[in-house]
Amino acid sequence: MMPQALAAAFVFQAGSCTALGSPFMAQLCNLLATRDWPDTHLRDRYFSWAGDIGPKAQSLPLRLAGGLHALVLTGDVLAGYYPPHVVSDDDLWDAVCGTMLRKDAFLNSWVNSPPQTNEVRRAAVLIAVGHVLANRYGFPLRLTELGASGGLNLMWDHYGLDIQDKQYGVSGAEVMLNPDWEGPLPPIADPVVVGRRGVDLNPLDPKDPDDALRLRAYLWPDQPDRLHRTEAAIANYDATVDQGDAIEWLAGQLNSASGTTHLIYHTVAWQYFPPDVQARGKALIEAAGARATDNAPLAWFGMESDGKAPGAAMVLRLWPQDVTVDLGRVDFHDRWIKWKATR
Repeated sequence: MMPQALAAAFVFQAGSCTALGSPFMAQLCNLLATRDWPDTHLRDRYFSWAGDIGPKAQSLPLRLAGGLHALVLTGDVLAGYYPPHVVSDDDLWDAVCGTMLRKDAFLNSWVNSPPQTNEVRRAAVLIAVGHVLANRYGFPLRLTELGASGGLNLMWDHYGLDIQDKQYGVSGAEVMLNPDWEGPLPPIADPVVVGRRGVDLNPLDPKDPDDALRLRAYLWPDQPDRLHRTEAAIANYDATVDQGDAIEWLAGQLNSASGTTHLIYHTVAWQYFPPDVQARGKALIEAAGARATDNAPLAWFGMESDGKAPGAAMVLRLWPQDVTVDLGRVDFHDRWIKWKATR
């Protein structure tokens, strides 16, 4: 029998998928929570997995869902039971069970790594922040991203943002973002990026076919627009993501340059850092802020869960004045943005 904690993790993930507009993922996760799994090495491993297996820790449901989707994307017969096809619970479960038996070794290897969803739509808020900073300071930007995954959101200045009949970013870009926007519009400016670098514990290289498959597989099968957007971002990728502990790495990135605004940012990453790591990171950034000058400002932007609803908080902190700006709230997949006026 499935352990109660594992079943609860799948049920919770099903609810999250429903809220984020993926009925297929909700169907799949509910089946994985309630049906009898076939006798495989994966089953034995999942049923005995230790530690926090939920969505803010080891994310076992999304690991398995990603592995199944990877098989679909590479032509497995399971694709006949995935979107755009609509099938009954029994037919889907029979197909999943058959796949778990046939592809036990593949799935068992796939779930070794935690999910990495490099959600390109989150670049919408980064474009808006880039315009705020360019308007406020008038300097080119150096980008530093923590928890960058495959680094697709280090390329936000190559994407376009279309809101309320106004365009920001690159006109006619291959990656165009169209969130539902509520509130005042960001200022019109011309953000120029002169450097970009990120860090991740397990960075993915979008130019590597296996890593590109992972970036695609963690997207949800009934949301093809996300898949197409990610594929376009992969085709335009030109950044660097280092492997390492985010805060240890950050300590070596806090030098400033006159005439440049340094933007440190993270989107749904900081919340997964342990409290002591968050404290060290905050202290490092504040110390760098204390060294910032009018000619070399520092900006720290976070799009993170704060335990409130709806969505995530958007907070921008600026030095040398040490001003904190509440930019509003945003859907975790940037389907909507509730923007506040900036000072």
